[in-house]
Amino acid sequence: MKRLNVLGADIHCITLEEAILNAKEYFDGDICRMVATPNSEIIMNAMKDPEFMDILNSADMIIPDGIGLVYASKILKQPLKERVTGIDFAEGILEYLNNEGKSVFLFGSKPGIAEKAVENLSQKYPDIKFTGTYHGYYKDTEEEKIVELINEATADLLCVALGSPKQERFINKYRGRLNVKVAIGVGGSLDVWAGTLKRAPVFFQKTGLEWFYRLIQEPSRYKRMRILPLFMFKVLLKRKEAK
Repeated sequence: MKRLNVLGADIHCITLEEAILNAKEYFDGDICRMVATPNSEIIMNAMKDPEFMDILNSADMIIPDGIGLVYASKILKQPLKERVTGIDFAEGILEYLNNEGKSVFLFGSKPGIAEKAVENLSQKYPDIKFTGTYHGYYKDTEEEKIVELINEATADLLCVALGSPKQERFINKYRGRLNVKVAIGVGGSLDVWAGTLKRAPVFFQKTGLEWFYRLIQEPSRYKRMRILPLFMFKVLLKRKEAK
């Protein structure tokens, strides 16, 4: 898969359909594959944390979750094929797993959210086996127990909703021991599936304004949104330096 380097982060130039096809092959393997879903904010954080940047770049597939990455790729004269949101990718995989009768473990978010997500997802994907859940409000000393629970559940897919970079760090730390075929950081997707957070209407999704709809729902995110103009400024500087 062709990669585009955006401020140090390697992003796969891939469509949603291609990403799902690649992931399907991972389920035939015998190791845990990691899928990362960085956006502009995550890349900016990774620029300040070389270890985290290495973790992102070590993922088997790095999909462009964020309209800022699409704009950046155009500025850098290496346009990405399209934006591939983490939740769209995850739901495409869930549909595949449903058709194959495979299994899923949901890990993260507030207590009770994963269980509610299972309840809702089971109605949409009745042939998926949801083999376990665990909340994301745990102590570091509980990690070994959590890994054991995940492995005992023998799920095909592990969805980790701890927020970035915690979710990527967890997957990377234990990927050599996790008894799953694919592990992906899904951020706020569990809350969407549980019904506690509403996803933006299609208009906002297609116009790249999903971030704005999220800001309306969660005004406290405005401090995080301030990083986006800085991201674009750094991309412009990168292009100028390359000339």
